[in-house]
Amino acid sequence: MRAILLALAAATTLAACESGTTTTGNGVRVYRISAAKTSTIQYRMLDSVNELRAAAGAGPMQLNSKLNAAAATHAKDMSVQNRPWHFGSDGSSPLDRARRVGFTGTYLGETISETFESELQTLSAWMADPNTRRIIMDPRGRNMGFSWHQERNGKIWWVLEVGT
Repeated sequence: MRAILLALAAATTLAACESGTTTTGNGVRVYRISAAKTSTIQYRMLDSVNELRAAAGAGPMQLNSKLNAAAATHAKDMSVQNRPWHFGSDGSSPLDRARRVGFTGTYLGETISETFESELQTLSAWMADPNTRRIIMDPRGRNMGFSWHQERNGKIWWVLEVGT
């Protein structure tokens, strides 16, 4: 547990150094993401998740393009619905969305967030919650999808998918 907390603290510190952070007129810190940073952010999240999993004795995960697609679709849909929840505007569940994109492994779970914070700050919040932590740290996990949708005002809808 101590190693996990140290790794998480280091990752959060790195996120605070990200040059894409701005402050609005009302003092809200906004993490801005350019399209050019997509793979950088996805791999930074993957590396951070795998460090946490290694510290807990769980095997590494790899990015899965199909789960990335399911995550991207849901992130955009949550923005349209203007609420963070696990059901799509068409009534779809996380499992439905994973199957629609052709994911054939065992689907293990989804973590979501609505925030102005970076991916590593979001990971820190997910790790602090027992329900989302359980999904991320599931020892059966081998495939991860991670994506987001950022609104013009800076709000980010993060989605992380886990499967075997």
